[in-house]
Amino acid sequence: MQVKRIIANLPAPEPSMVDEFYRDILGLELAMDHGWIRTYAGSAKMTVQVSIASQGGSDTPVPDLSIEVDDLDEALRRVQHSGISLEYGPVSEPWGVRRFYVRDPLGKLINILQHE
Repeated sequence: MQVKRIIANLPAPEPSMVDEFYRDILGLELAMDHGWIRTYAGSAKMTVQVSIASQGGSDTPVPDLSIEVDDLDEALRRVQHSGISLEYGPVSEPWGVRRFYVRDPLGKLINILQHE
């Protein structure tokens, strides 16, 4: 048996409320919409990972999701343009990533990162 996919399921009273963040800011595509559930997907092939942590690194809280991007500066520009406050960073971490934390419209802590 091989794991094909891991899907993060985040509860929301109205799933469409996250469109601006996940579609417009992060550039994910709306892959499925049944009203009660909306699935956003990227076009790049992704590696299956599950991280279990006691902290988020550098004594930060453990984020709900970590999203790796290919251009952190562009992600930061989009976040700042939308008026979303940064919770942490941007910072270059000693383990070789540059990242920042924000909260999505559901209040979930999102770690947006790029390997340096």
